[in-house]
Amino acid sequence: MEALTTSTLAVAIAEIGDKTQLLALVLSCRFRTPLTIILGILAATLLNHALAGWVGVWIQHWLDPDWLRWLLAASFFAMAAWMLIPDRLDDEDGRFRRFGPFITTFVLFFLAEMGDKTQLATVLLAARFVEDFWLVIAGTTLGMMAANVPVVLLGRKGAERIPMKWVHGASAVIFVGLGATTLWW
Repeated sequence: MEALTTSTLAVAIAEIGDKTQLLALVLSCRFRTPLTIILGILAATLLNHALAGWVGVWIQHWLDPDWLRWLLAASFFAMAAWMLIPDRLDDEDGRFRRFGPFITTFVLFFLAEMGDKTQLATVLLAARFVEDFWLVIAGTTLGMMAANVPVVLLGRKGAERIPMKWVHGASAVIFVGLGATTLWW
């Protein structure tokens, strides 16, 4: 259960204000087909995070468990700092729009996740919880969906009312707590 809850919480928090969450907002406003966009996010996240998890399992074979714990804690502290730098979304989705909402969402989400903090978290969590690989993938996917589905459903209305500076600050504090907890146990 620790692998599932830690993965879900870490990714849900990391995703707040992330470029993929902004992408979900843009796609929601452009296509106005929430279910199709949500399914595209789900498919892209499952594939991306499964691949990232396999990289984590591979890394685990090369690193000592104590080093993995320190690396995971350091990544949480780094994510806390990263949360204080808001993402901006480049307007690249115009060329994919002709493929429809599902394919556009799938391709853009998959590409946007490459090297993103949630993908890096998935790599490290899979390395840390190698025996619970599928729980990590389920947790990171659940966290991604928990952060993005409300954005898709609420669209522009909710995004304009949320003070993102406060959200980023609170997320940073939570990541510091996750890092400290990782070091403690």
